[in-house]
Amino acid sequence: MKPWVKYTFVRLGIFAVALAVLLVLRIDPYLATIVAAVVGLCVSYIFFAPLRRRVALDLAERRATADPRHGDDVAEDDEITRADDERSASS
Repeated sequence: MKPWVKYTFVRLGIFAVALAVLLVLRIDPYLATIVAAVVGLCVSYIFFAPLRRRVALDLAERRATADPRHGDDVAEDDEITRADDERSASS
């Protein structure tokens, strides 16, 4: 499983458990949601640093190996090159 998927599930799981506990304790749902989000953030920041690091490395690796030019950029560059070639051939 990709690290970012695992990290996302872990954070959502922590949030869901914290929210469920707070709702069982009959805390206002809006306040419970905010507190659960903060708890999820803090717990994942403190206890899941290695997983977060793997996510960052995976994203950095993907960005480094990806072609910076997208399909649209390639098509535009080809069109400009073709137009320049036609202009130079007609001169």
